[in-house]
Amino acid sequence: MTHDDDLLHDTATDLRLATFRLARRLRRERARDDVSDAHFAVLANLKAHGRMAIGELAQRERVSAPSMSSSVDALAEAGLVIRVPSEEDRRRVYIEITDAGIEIVTATVRKRDAALADALAELDFTAKELRTLREASALMRKVVER
Repeated sequence: MTHDDDLLHDTATDLRLATFRLARRLRRERARDDVSDAHFAVLANLKAHGRMAIGELAQRERVSAPSMSSSVDALAEAGLVIRVPSEEDRRRVYIEITDAGIEIVTATVRKRDAALADALAELDFTAKELRTLREASALMRKVVER
């Protein structure tokens, strides 16, 4: 392994560990404790991208269609999503987030942002360090969006 390979590997390891730990801490921040991480992810997808078919939701979340169907059933029972028949093809059904679902996503994101902002403030980062974190987050988004 060359020095560049070592640096790449060490960076990947450090980034994975830090990202995993941060994500785990942020997942604790929820608007409602009865909405699981998996169900929150479905709601967040629907809020961000609009109505989708179950197959499309399953593909986005990398789960099976039957697994997604179970999640949608639970979310519909809780009044967080509704099923909307397609106007073009009555056999096709779309899943749409309700106002209550939007409120949960919005409140959860707000709580998570506030928790992270509190943690950053507690550490008393300099303006330069905060800019470095913003630049790092942009680089992390490039990795995720590839």
